[in-house]
Amino acid sequence: LSRGAQTGRQRRAGVSAVALALLLFLSPFCALSSALFSARVTHHVLLAAVLAPLLVHALPERRTRWPGSVALWTGLQAIAFWLWHAPGLYAEALSSDLVYWLMQLTITGTAMGFWAALRRTSGLSAVAALLVSTVQMGLLGAIITFAGVPLYAPHFLTTDPWGLAALEDQQMAGLIMWAPSAGLYLAAALFLAHRWFASEEREAAA
Repeated sequence: LSRGAQTGRQRRAGVSAVALALLLFLSPFCALSSALFSARVTHHVLLAAVLAPLLVHALPERRTRWPGSVALWTGLQAIAFWLWHAPGLYAEALSSDLVYWLMQLTITGTAMGFWAALRRTSGLSAVAALLVSTVQMGLLGAIITFAGVPLYAPHFLTTDPWGLAALEDQQMAGLIMWAPSAGLYLAAALFLAHRWFASEEREAAA
């Protein structure tokens, strides 16, 4: 891409990132995520799979060359996501402003590291990292969906006004993580795989 096209793409990504951050942290949706675990999971998915790549692509590539391989950042992103959805740590985050913002920053930060590593990784390695992320996200979602009992104490008494039992809200959250969120990573993997195969075909035909 030309320098002007790159700058335009970075600007669009930056504007989109700011708009999404405002939605996530300053709109009524943020308050809803305190009442419904399903809204909180949607919030976290948007942080990791939408806001983080937008922030990465809003920056010049030289500023996203963070140390660490794509395998490392794939693992760190997965660890952050699983830890913050452990019932005890999740409850602590919703009872402490400090822990709450630590949760938001680590989910977003490790996801930015992941997407930044993808940006500088060869096609097949990037596809593999995205497929691993798809599987781990889907697995966590399945565990939450089929838990059978409410796990997240902060939402035991907050779902009734929305016509949901705590377990129903939790199952909805698990399904959101299992299907749509894992689907975002799978879609990115398929896109990169298609682009890689198309590049290989062009080189073979040259």
